[in-house]
Amino acid sequence: MILKNIVGVDKMVLRTDLALENTEPSRHICSEEDGCKITRIDEKGKSYITLEVKSISDHLDSDNRLLSVTARELKSLLPESGGVLVAGLGNRAITPDALGPLTAENTLATRHIKGELARVTGLDKLRAVSVVSPGVLGCTGIEAFEILKALVEEVKPAAVVAIDALAARNPERLGCTVQLCNAGISPGEGVGNSRPRIDETTLGTPVISMGIPTVVDAVTLATDLLDGKTQDIKDKIEPHGAAMMVTPREIDLIISRGARLLGMGINVALNPSLSIEDFDELT
Repeated sequence: MILKNIVGVDKMVLRTDLALENTEPSRHICSEEDGCKITRIDEKGKSYITLEVKSISDHLDSDNRLLSVTARELKSLLPESGGVLVAGLGNRAITPDALGPLTAENTLATRHIKGELARVTGLDKLRAVSVVSPGVLGCTGIEAFEILKALVEEVKPAAVVAIDALAARNPERLGCTVQLCNAGISPGEGVGNSRPRIDETTLGTPVISMGIPTVVDAVTLATDLLDGKTQDIKDKIEPHGAAMMVTPREIDLIISRGARLLGMGINVALNPSLSIEDFDELT
């Protein structure tokens, strides 16, 4: 997302990617549906939608209610027609950062299903979906933005859906929150490693971002726990300037279930003519 991080006491940056934590509660429009709290926020003409549940790791969603809500809210941010490029951002080798690549694996690519193949399989009315996991700069030597920019110029999608793991300020939101917005995303911003922005201005096409918070900055967490008593706290928690992040012990389950939730949500939003069971078989 594009909202700036909160500047806390003593001008210390309290990191978060969540619009919920970056805006005044008076601006939140809240509702509840099937045990899911939905919060809508408008910021500079852009829409932020947050879905809150007890815990994605504990929430089996056997009746797919949360999945259906996720798909509906995503669809409300997407253009009605045209192809879509789905980008799973992040490093698959690091569990808290693997949400994007694993979501991409749960997303059905359909752009190649056309002509005789579409007729034979009965999939001739699917919306064109392309899926990519661009990796991270440290592994590829190429910024994710640079890869997506080249793909957008070649594929010419009507929109890009970018999925990434997020950082929260409040640890209670880890693995319990899904954020969607049409403001694009700045990968790594919530953990102090901001990469080039991926949004409509930089790519030339609308960018919808989706994410689940998987980490909280250690300094931010300690500052909140100590009620803002920040004297010497940063030096003690981050010796030699090495930033520390905290993640839940059930992070593997959060990532696997979260990736299915987002991936299947994307599938249903883009191609509602197929059932969730169909997508399970095809992916």
